Amino acid sequence: MMSRLLLGFAAHQGVGVVNRFTESSEKYALAQEEARIRDKPFLIAGGPAGSADAYSDNPLVGPLAQAKVFFGIKAHGCGDLCIDIDPHACDGCVFEEADITNLPFADKEFGAVLSSHVLEHMADALTCQMAWKELHRVADVVFICVPPKSSLFAWLVPDHYLWVRHVGETILEVEERDTGAKYLVDIDGPPIRR
Repeated sequence: MMSRLLLGFAAHQGVGVVNRFTESSEKYALAQEEARIRDKPFLIAGGPAGSADAYSDNPLVGPLAQAKVFFGIKAHGCGDLCIDIDPHACDGCVFEEADITNLPFADKEFGAVLSSHVLEHMADALTCQMAWKELHRVADVVFICVPPKSSLFAWLVPDHYLWVRHVGETILEVEERDTGAKYLVDIDGPPIRR
């Protein structure tokens, strides 16, 4: 019985990984098309390569992150410009180091932005709101990819501080992992506690 449960759990997690890669690819293609239609550049926030060094001190996550980099597994393409706080995450891309809460770009400079596995790393709902507002300021259309709360891997990453869900054009549902506090985050105004 226990082996069936473990097998079922492993299968669920494996399907989840495949779904996340599929979601990243689909959202990348949609964002790329939106930027093309608008005849503006396409911005990537959160490098597709990840970083082998990011979790080197974590015995569970570190080897998986290193394997991803070693095998050249990228979550999606580079867009016209890739921003991250870690240059290695954007290997092979046109790169600019930038803080997602204070982007060095003009208003609506980009036709679309794909924020990939960034928002869950924000320290709290207010910082997430700042990042969310900045993404909307610099791009006409915003797409996000974030891990679901059901992902074991996401739970093992120590700097995943938030669970984030996109629930409306400019609205996110954010749960702070350490406190369980839930918020609605919009580009206008502070997060609203639920």
